[in-house]
Amino acid sequence: MHDGAPLIIELPPAVRTVLARLADAGVEAALVGGSVRDAVSGAEPTDWDVATAAPPEQVAALFPGSTWENRFGTVTVRGEPDVEITTYRQEGPYLDRRRPEHVRWGMSLADDLARRDFTVNAIAWRPEDVSAGTGTLVDPFDGIGDLRHGVLRSVGDPAERFAEDALRMVRAVRFATRLGLELDASTARAIGAQAGAVASLSGERVRDELRRMLEARDPGPPPSTALALMEGLGLLAVLLPELQALRGIPQAKALPGDALDHSLRTVDALPADRFDLRLAGLLHDLGKATTLAGGHFIGHEVEGATLTAGILQHLRLPKGESGRIVRLVRQHMFAYTPDWTDAAVRRFVRRVGADLLDDLFALRAADNAASGAREPATGGIDELRQRVATVLASDALEQGQLAIDGNDLVAALDLAPGPQVGELLHRLLEAVLDDPAQNTPERLLALARGWLAEPGASGHRQDDDSESAEGADDGPAATIGGPGAVPT
Repeated sequence: MHDGAPLIIELPPAVRTVLARLADAGVEAALVGGSVRDAVSGAEPTDWDVATAAPPEQVAALFPGSTWENRFGTVTVRGEPDVEITTYRQEGPYLDRRRPEHVRWGMSLADDLARRDFTVNAIAWRPEDVSAGTGTLVDPFDGIGDLRHGVLRSVGDPAERFAEDALRMVRAVRFATRLGLELDASTARAIGAQAGAVASLSGERVRDELRRMLEARDPGPPPSTALALMEGLGLLAVLLPELQALRGIPQAKALPGDALDHSLRTVDALPADRFDLRLAGLLHDLGKATTLAGGHFIGHEVEGATLTAGILQHLRLPKGESGRIVRLVRQHMFAYTPDWTDAAVRRFVRRVGADLLDDLFALRAADNAASGAREPATGGIDELRQRVATVLASDALEQGQLAIDGNDLVAALDLAPGPQVGELLHRLLEAVLDDPAQNTPERLLALARGWLAEPGASGHRQDDDSESAEGADDGPAATIGGPGAVPT
């Protein structure tokens, strides 16, 4: 126990203002949660939470412009940083395994700490001199001792804590790995026994925890540490069964391990500030679980994109973000060789999308690193990057870059607006992708007139999906950088 131990905390001005105003109003208040835990550990606090005896109505009146979440009595004071002020409370039963049926205001700080998830988060700091940042610790569950001994332990009976809110099991993984703690035996057993309950969690809540795990930064452990712990506790199989299915799928890679090991290494090799890229790395090989035949995974990127779309829909990712991730998974098996024609490079850019190229190359680099593969000095991704940059700077890749538009076709060829005009524009773009010199008004109109003069001509295009139209881009993935140089 460490109740009453002094501790100096360097308080941001916004936090000092909140604590000082509460003190001036004669209101009992204390810092709680992550900021205290981090200060005790010697880390820089980032989240600032205050618990108080004052009812939320009084707190909101003290801070004009604040926002108030009625059900749980949390008043958020906007600033740099934001400060969340929550009234001391006791909670009723968690009948939906997420929220208490009722809360009671005005209990003691000790009662408030007793409702928290883990002992390291159940430490409070009572300010004495706010301007000097001096105060004393309140630690009824020996969270400081657990920090010093490297243990993550539930407040009270872990089975009860996890029955109240199944998300606490996922949070246990995040806190243990982020803080470098070991789950104590009873907490780990309780998670293993109740892991199936996380299936009831909403996609949004799982997404937010997954985001925090994947955004792990140095000098802390990489995200694979948390994901591996989730697997060991039985949580991964419930939350992401499609990913768990990669366990045991063999890989012909320079680095050891199966398809799941490879996926986790890919995540670690991607930048921490890009959740979408790390999520793409985590999911990029999902299709391997169902496409293995004869030592190859033919079409696994197509199957993987379908599986990824379903997962991201459940996680309620914004459409723009999820769309990029699905496209990355779908396109990650491109197979560049130096004999690609310039037209093949243009079609590659058009198929992938100029907006996705940098991320696709980053995913390929991480995929290579997770495989133990190296790009060749010539004829590899660096060469493709240079060729892509050239076509982006000079060539037409979209209909909007053609030298004429639909209005020009209607006026010059005496056509009625409609599908035929769109089909002609599509064919004109295909011609320009093959030969950029065709992109002049005179040549494009001549091409269009020629097509319309053909017997039975309607301007109808063939549905080519741009896959077979790439020519050189249909080769086997192993052609990049020689045998084994590119993930398969």
